[in-house]
Amino acid sequence: MALKHTQTDTKPVQFVFGKSNYRWLLISMAIVVIGFMLMIGDTDIYDFRKIVLSPIVVLAGFGVGFYAILKKPDHKA
Repeated sequence: MALKHTQTDTKPVQFVFGKSNYRWLLISMAIVVIGFMLMIGDTDIYDFRKIVLSPIVVLAGFGVGFYAILKKPDHKA
């Protein structure tokens, strides 16, 4: 009985995201964390920083995250 030998082409694994995508994703997470840090504190609950500025910063962080996900990776092949 002969053994069947199948050849498998081993190709390098290509990730969905490139290096710049991960960098943008980390930047977006940092922006979101900064936005939430702006919300903490024991000052006035209706302060401009807590009501206006921090939600804008958090939404900007989510926007950067969406950009990081949708950006085409720069593959160097």
